[in-house]
Amino acid sequence: MIERHWKGIAKSEEAENYVKHLHGKTFPHLGELAGFIKASILRRPVENGVEFLVVTAWDSIESIKAFAGDSVETANVPQEARDMMVDFDANARHYEVVGYPVKLS
Repeated sequence: MIERHWKGIAKSEEAENYVKHLHGKTFPHLGELAGFIKASILRRPVENGVEFLVVTAWDSIESIKAFAGDSVETANVPQEARDMMVDFDANARHYEVVGYPVKLS
């Protein structure tokens, strides 16, 4: 499994709209793609807005190409989302999942 991590900082007043955008447009689109497994949204307040870390899980880099294109490192940020942002990463990072959390006693 491959995780794709991307960060962006939304304008404070646009933070909830960005979450709605992900749930209403981005994630439904991802759900239609072969190899997509799941997505998570993490957020935290920062000085100039609300930082989001969007983590998607895929079965392979080849599956990510259906979403991102041949240049899988390039972030896929539609104009609607860009308009809500103060700043965002131009590239996504990919990590091979080599283990799962273990509950410590």
